Amino acid sequence: METTRKHKVPEMEGFQARWYAKNRGTEAQLKQYRKQAAEVTSGLEDGAEILEVAPGPGFFAIEVAKLGFRVTGLDISHTMVEIARENRGDLEIDFRQGDITHAPFAAESFDFLVCQAAFKNFRQPVAALNEMHRVLRPGGFAVIHDLNHEATAADIGREVAGMNVGVVSGFTVRQTLGWLRRRAFTREQFEALAAESAFGGCSVTADGVGLEVRLTR
Repeated sequence: METTRKHKVPEMEGFQARWYAKNRGTEAQLKQYRKQAAEVTSGLEDGAEILEVAPGPGFFAIEVAKLGFRVTGLDISHTMVEIARENRGDLEIDFRQGDITHAPFAAESFDFLVCQAAFKNFRQPVAALNEMHRVLRPGGFAVIHDLNHEATAADIGREVAGMNVGVVSGFTVRQTLGWLRRRAFTREQFEALAAESAFGGCSVTADGVGLEVRLTR
C-alpha cells in the first residue's frame, strides 16, 4: 500500500464548507452526535483530554465537551475552524487549524483521539497514524469512523434517509457519498496501514456504510 496517495482532495472552504455544515446540523444529525459522543467516550475518566481530528463544524466535539471532557479540535479547513468556533458558544473547546500529519501538539498530550469521515481524504495515511500515536499518552486509544469502500448503494441510501436533509440535499449527499466511497479504505487496507504505522495493528468493525477502527497506544 502506498503511504502517499496520488489524488489530493481539496479542503472544504467557503460556501462548500458552510453548505456541508448546514446539512450536518439537522436535528436528526445532532441527536446522532449526542448518541455517538456518549458511546465513544464510555469508560473514559472524568476530565480526560480528547483530540478530534477533522471536527468540521464541531457538532460532535461540542457534544463530547458537554459530557465534561476537555476537547481540542484540529481541522485543515480555515472555514471549518471558523464555523466550529461560532457553534461552540460558551464551551471551552480549542478549535485549531492544522494538518494531522504535522500535528501542533506535544507528544503524549491526549488520552483519547477520534476522527470521523475524514481519514479517507488524508494523502499520507500512515504519517497521520504515526502522529496520532505520538500525541496519545501510553494506554490511550484512537477511534476512526469512516466510509467502508465495500458499502453498497443500499447502505448509502439508508444512511442518507436517516439524515432528514430533504429531497434535493438528499440526492446531493447520496451522490457525494458514492463518490467518496471510491476513495475509502476496506477493512483489509486499514489493517495494513495500521500494521505499517507506529500502532502496529488495529481492530476493525464493519457497520453498514461505515467502518470503526480502534487503535491502542
